[in-house]
Amino acid sequence: MNSSACLCSVEIDEGSLAPVSAESEHERKIAIFDLLEENRFAVVDAPDGPYALKLSLADNRLVFDVTRQDGEPVRQFLLSLTPLRRLIKDYFLICDSYYDAIRSSTPAQIEAIDMGRRGLHNEGSEILIERLSGKVETDFDTARRLFTLVCALHMRN
Repeated sequence: MNSSACLCSVEIDEGSLAPVSAESEHERKIAIFDLLEENRFAVVDAPDGPYALKLSLADNRLVFDVTRQDGEPVRQFLLSLTPLRRLIKDYFLICDSYYDAIRSSTPAQIEAIDMGRRGLHNEGSEILIERLSGKVETDFDTARRLFTLVCALHMRN
């Protein structure tokens, strides 16, 4: 991996976050940890990174505020949440079912729900890659972790 085509820090605007369950908070922390461990994030037509990313919401838009590691502004992207709304809503519903199933269902039922959850997560990741096209070059695993963080922000909405 090109060490300059990566994120070195990720911050979620605390004002954009809503109180969440312990499971959701844990997923968010894991997503950030995994994202920082390995990612591909190259801002198109911008100075080389590594980059710092701050995610927030503004006027029903997802804000990607990208700076260099030293804080120098690189670019800010505003993405409409409309293409992701239905998918995020479905993702939250299936996550709730998954957490309920863990407590009381058979392993086969849990696995079936988890397959659906992963499928929605993959679909959200693909949409995110598409929406960032021409702005940021990223890989699928990075997009998956970013989608988890987008979901965390969307909970407040």
